[in-house]
Order: sequence, then structure tokens, then C-alpha cells
Amino acid sequence: MLSYRHAFHAGNFADVLKHLVLAKTIQYMTQKPVAIRYIDTHAGSGCYPLNSAMSQKTGEYETGAGALKKLLQKAPFAPYGSVLKQHLAAGKYPGSPQIAVDLLRAHDQLYLHEMHPTDFSLLGKWAGSDRRIRVAQSDGHQALKSLLPAVKGRALVLMDPSFEMKQEYLQAISSLEAGYKRMPNATFLLWYPVVQRNQIDKMISRLRSTPLRDVWQFEFCRTPDTKDHGMTGSGILAINPPWTLAGELSDLLPQIKASIAPAEGHWRVENLIPE
Repeated sequence: MLSYRHAFHAGNFADVLKHLVLAKTIQYMTQKPVAIRYIDTHAGSGCYPLNSAMSQKTGEYETGAGALKKLLQKAPFAPYGSVLKQHLAAGKYPGSPQIAVDLLRAHDQLYLHEMHPTDFSLLGKWAGSDRRIRVAQSDGHQALKSLLPAVKGRALVLMDPSFEMKQEYLQAISSLEAGYKRMPNATFLLWYPVVQRNQIDKMISRLRSTPLRDVWQFEFCRTPDTKDHGMTGSGILAINPPWTLAGELSDLLPQIKASIAPAEGHWRVENLIPE
């Protein structure tokens, strides 16, 4: 859908989970010298000014990363905390492309996809002359067919659809399955919102019928599930994540809960499908 603009939501509590997981994953993968192909299927505009009209309209940063700023600077939250600190000093919140650019190396590649014409234009300007980056105004789901498998044998895929339409939940799993079949040793991170739990249950049920293995679910919610409209939390379905990630999140998510949702918040770290 072309109505979604992430600038309204940049730095909210759902971004904290997504970007914490992304940063930890890149940190682990870059321990090996072989080049990584990073693919972002729904990249947005790269980096987001916090003084923009869109950010000011919702104020979601203030109840997300803004409320956790001191906590995220602690060593266990690195490298997400250090990237965040750098860009907050310039009045901006780093989106997933910015985090990837800051943490990946000179010989890694980034393929960023964004359909929204305004955000695509902003993304291109943000990318500038960085030779590692390829920006395309195209369907990121379809792009996986041409970008996987990676020549060097290592790939990290972040899938972050808007989920404005119910069919996007199953579409995301189909895309994930197609990418996995092309490169089963790649690492995939699929972010999802917790709005209606039945949609997530359907997505996981569909996932269990695929050949995917080593599948984990990481989730953080500020309030209990509700049938009313509105996002109560978010999660990530991770395929082939770093073996250290589950333990790290089991330590970090309770700290996030205690800081912004001590009464009703809940979190989940679960191995849905073993290796």
C-alpha cells in the first residue's frame, strides 16, 4: 500500500524491537570476513528528522526510543544504542537502512526497496554516493527472486511490510518461503504488528506448513491483546538468527518492559521450529 509513511512512527516502541534485533544480527554476522548481501524489502526513507511535522503529529518516538534513551545506551544494548546516540545528536532517528549502513562494512552490499514515490526519492537522496547501496522503486518481495542466492553465500533479509491489508500477513510468509527455498542458509527477519492476534496465529500456522527450519519468534507488547483497532505490540519471525540472539533478548526485553510497560507489558522468545 502506498498510503503508509513510516515517518509518522519512526522510533516508536515497535522500532526499538526491530532495530535492536537488526543491529544484534549484523553485529554477529560481521564477525566473519565474508561479504554480506543485505536486502531491505520495505526500506522507507532511511533516516527520520524528529522535528518533522509527521513525527510531531504522533509523538510516537517519545513513548518509544525517546522514553528508553538512557536504557538503550547501556552496553548490553550495543550496537543499537551507539547508532541511536549518534543520530539523536543530529535530531534524527535512524531507520533500518541507516542502521545497516552504519554497521556493515566497506565490502558488504545493500539492496534497498521502497515503493512509495516520496519515500523512494528521499531514500535516494539519503543514499547519496555510497557505492555499497542500490536503491530501487520496486516490490521488495519480488526482488528476492533476483537477489537470492547471494554470490558470496551470505545474506540478511529484513522484511517490514506495512500490513495495512490482511492479505499481507500470508503474502509475507509466501515471500519468506520463496526466499528460503532460494537460499536456505540466509538469515531472514520478518517484522509484524500485533493488532489482531488471529492474523498472527494464521501466519504462524502457515509458516509451520513450509520447509523452513530454525524459526524463532521474538515479541514485545505494551498491553494485552485486544480485538479493538490499534497496535498493542510487535514481533519478529527470525529464520537462522544468530545463536546468541535468543539469550540476549531474554535478558533485554524484560528491561524494556520494566521501563515502559511494567504493569501490562509482556514479551516472548520462542523457538517455533527447530533446526
